[in-house]
Amino acid sequence: METPLAASAPEFETPPAAAGAAWTLRRARPADAESLARMMAAPEVFGNLMQLPFPDAELWRTRLAGQNTPNHADLHLVADVDGVVVGSAGLHPAGAAIRRRHAMGLGMSVDVAWQGRGVGSALMAGLCMYADRWAGIWRLELTVFADNARALALYRKFGFEVEGLHRGYAMRDGEYVDTYCMARLHPHLPRWNGVACDTAARIKTME
Repeated sequence: METPLAASAPEFETPPAAAGAAWTLRRARPADAESLARMMAAPEVFGNLMQLPFPDAELWRTRLAGQNTPNHADLHLVADVDGVVVGSAGLHPAGAAIRRRHAMGLGMSVDVAWQGRGVGSALMAGLCMYADRWAGIWRLELTVFADNARALALYRKFGFEVEGLHRGYAMRDGEYVDTYCMARLHPHLPRWNGVACDTAARIKTME
């Protein structure tokens, strides 16, 4: 069965909350370690990720320093309010295999006090714009807990579709919890010399 690439995936030119928003989107840097550790300490945040309790700022600083190297494939964005991180989202290679270079994994988190205020949508728009227009990424993929209704709604808004269910995928607060695997395919394949590429023909050449 054919999967429509453009019908369910809206196109976002720039993060929709950029103009007049209370936050600024930028790349993460080592100085954000304290803010990220504080945000990740909330059970409502780390519980819906693959993070663990008792986050450590020094571990975050080391991780962030490793991301700020030339030609590093990851993209890590944060939403900044007066120097404090209130949201974090990133893209990372789906794996080392050459045949998976067209795919990247996506993860994100938003501070409890800022959830439902547009931070997640702004971060998602930034990631999708980067993947679609600059990184040449054809497939974005993620996992999300099956009972995380707010996250599911956000991902669907940006064209992600459920591809399967992982039963008992991860432990959360003493229970094994199911997750969905979701993915989004590039809604509009890149143009060549100003000419739109034919989606069906491009996919055929990849078979």
